Amino acid sequence: MKSFFLLSFIALSLSVNAQQQELSKVWVADLGNGTYKNPVLDADYSDPDAIRVGDDFYLVSSSFDAVPGLPILHSKDLVNWTIIGHALKRQPPFEHFAKTQHGNGVWAPAIRYHNGEFYLYYPDPDFGIYLTKAKNPAGPWSVPIMVEAGKGLIDPCPLWDEDGKAYLVHAYAGSRAGIKSIIVVKQMNATGTQTIDEGKLVYDGHELDPTLEGPKFYKRKGYYYIFAPAGGVATGWQLVLRSKNIYGPYERKVVMDQGKSTINGPHQGAWVDTPGGEDWFLHFQDKEAYGRVVHLQPMKWVNDWPVIGQDLEGDGKGEPVLTYKKPNIAKTYPKATPAESDEFNHNQLGLQWQWQANPLATWFFLNPAKGSLRLYSTKMPDSAKNYWEVPNLLLQKFPSEQFTATAKLSFSPNPKLENEKTGLIIMGLSYANIALKRKKDGIYLTYTSCKNAEKGKAENEQLVQKIEASDVYLRVKVSAGAKCQFSYSIDGSNFTNVGEIFQAEPGKWIGAKVGLFCVRDQQTNDSGYADFDWFRIN
Repeated sequence: MKSFFLLSFIALSLSVNAQQQELSKVWVADLGNGTYKNPVLDADYSDPDAIRVGDDFYLVSSSFDAVPGLPILHSKDLVNWTIIGHALKRQPPFEHFAKTQHGNGVWAPAIRYHNGEFYLYYPDPDFGIYLTKAKNPAGPWSVPIMVEAGKGLIDPCPLWDEDGKAYLVHAYAGSRAGIKSIIVVKQMNATGTQTIDEGKLVYDGHELDPTLEGPKFYKRKGYYYIFAPAGGVATGWQLVLRSKNIYGPYERKVVMDQGKSTINGPHQGAWVDTPGGEDWFLHFQDKEAYGRVVHLQPMKWVNDWPVIGQDLEGDGKGEPVLTYKKPNIAKTYPKATPAESDEFNHNQLGLQWQWQANPLATWFFLNPAKGSLRLYSTKMPDSAKNYWEVPNLLLQKFPSEQFTATAKLSFSPNPKLENEKTGLIIMGLSYANIALKRKKDGIYLTYTSCKNAEKGKAENEQLVQKIEASDVYLRVKVSAGAKCQFSYSIDGSNFTNVGEIFQAEPGKWIGAKVGLFCVRDQQTNDSGYADFDWFRIN
C-alpha cells in the first residue's frame, strides 16, 4: 500500500511539473489528432533505455562527460516527454571529471524498477560498471557504487529471475578491453550491487553482427531475451537473441533495420509495454551534428519473436515508421516537451543545462529576484589551446534540426583585466561563438571560429565593432544541415549578421550543443561577470 501511495504522489508531482513547463516552439511529436511523428525526442538522448512503472514511463540516456549526468525523462504516453532530473549531480571519480573528458564518462545506461526502488546501472569504460538507486526517479539518487571495476566494461543491464537470482549482461569496448562484438552474462549478488563470477560469453557477433553492443535483458514466457544493436551506430540493425537458458545457446534474429525507410541505423533502445497490453520500442537514430535522436516504434510478438516497426514484407523484420497512431492509453495527456528556453526566474538552472565537467560553486549565481543568471569569468586551464578544454561552458542539446537561440545579456568585466570574454557558442569538434570581449579601450563584439578544436587548433577571432550599449542580444540561427548564422542586436528587434555560415559538427560521441560562456585567460584576485536576462529558443 505504501508503494501505491508513493507512486501516486510521484505521478502527481511529475504531472504538475509538466503542466508548468513551456511547450517547445520547434518540435512537438504529438500531432494532436491521435497520432505522432518521429522522432518523439528530436534531440541527442543517445542510447535510450526506458521502463514503465504503473502508469508512468521513465527514460534515461548516455551523458558522457556532461554534468549533471544521466538525465531522467518522464512520460505518460511514450510520446510527450519532460526532463524531471538527473541521477548524477557530479560524476565520479570527482577529481578526474573536474576536467573535460570528451567522449568518456557515462555510456549506455539501463534503468529498472525492483523491490520498490529505481535501479540505474551505467558504465564508465575507463573505470567499470556503477549502480545508483532512488525511491523517486526525480531524485535524490544514491552515491554510485562500483558493481564491477575494469576497463572496457560497457552497456550493462540487470535481470532478476523468478528464483531471486540476479544477473548482469554487458558488452565490451574494444578501445579499452581489446575485444568487442561479444555479449557476456554474469551473476550478481541478490541485491544487484556486485558481480560474483567471471561470467560467460553467450554470443559472438564477429561474423554476423560486428560492433555488437548495448544489450538489454528481458524474460518472457520462459525465454530470456537480449535485445542488442549491431552493425554500427549510423548503419546498423536491431538484433534480438533468445534462449530458454540464461547462458544460452541463443538463437539470433534481426527484427528491425532501415529497410526502405529514411531512418538510418535504427537500433539500441528499450522494449516497454502499456497498461493496456500494447508493446512499443524506443530507439535512436544517428543524425551526425544533431546527435542520436529518439524514435518510437510499434512492436508485436510473432512466434515469440518481437517485430519492431512495420513489417511490410511479412518476413518478421520491421522498418521504422515516421508517423503512427499514439499508444492506446486510458486518458489523453497534454502535449509536453523537454525544457529548452530559460528565463532564469528560479533558484535552479533549467534541467536542460549541462556543464563540460563537474562544476564549481564559483561559476555562476542565479538571482530569481532579478530573473537573471550571472556567469563569472573563470580562468581557462593553462593547458587549454582553445575552448575544447574549458570546463565551464553551459550547454544544452540542439532541440531540433532548425531553431533560433537568442540570449540577452549585459557584461561587467573586471576593469583591471583584458581579454575577459562572454557570449553565445555552438560547440562540437569544431566550434564558433559570438561574444563580448574586454579590450584596453572598451568592450568589443567578436566572432570566433575554431576548426578541429579537439586537435588543439588555434581560434580565428574577428573584432567586429566596439559596443557602448549596456544590454546586447546575441543570436544564432540553425538551419537545415546544422548550418549556423550568428547575429547581434542592440534593441532586440533588428539583428545584424556576423561572420560566415558556420557548419556545426558533432562532439565526441554526441551532437553539437548550444549555450553560454564567460572566461578569462589571466589569474586575478576577482573576476568580471556577465548577467544573462534570458535564453530563448524559437
